[in-house]
Amino acid sequence: MTNNEVLRRIRYIFDYSDTKMIALFGMENKTVTREEVSDWLKKEDDSAYKSCNDTLLATFLNGLINDKRGKKDGPQIEPEKKLTNNMIFTKLKIALELKADDVLDILALADFHFGKHELSALFRKPGHKHYRECKDQVLRNFLNGLQLTYRSKEAIGEAYK
Repeated sequence: MTNNEVLRRIRYIFDYSDTKMIALFGMENKTVTREEVSDWLKKEDDSAYKSCNDTLLATFLNGLINDKRGKKDGPQIEPEKKLTNNMIFTKLKIALELKADDVLDILALADFHFGKHELSALFRKPGHKHYRECKDQVLRNFLNGLQLTYRSKEAIGEAYK
């Protein structure tokens, strides 16, 4: 998955406006314009499409963590210069305060079944003997499950208004 795809999916899952997206970058002291955000969210075949690099996505995800959980005291973590699917998955898990069982339930919603040991291998440090690389399919299904979780709740809430 490209960084732009991840950014688009997160925006859709949580129904974030351009202003909210800009604010999430701002939480990490990164100033971005509405035009930049718009260009990152465009499809690859659009002439105005701009690629979102790893540092920008890491900055956004760190802002998401701070938004959902609150800023921690002390020095803030620097955005990574190189992101992997494992890091993206971990940052989303942290932001949403998900436990292993929650992640497995979300994956099951997307009809993707994963074992607890397989899952823990994704969150280990590279170089650990049980570390496993997170493939695009796993991250994509996790995002699908998040969409089913958060967008469905929104739809249910609308039905009762």
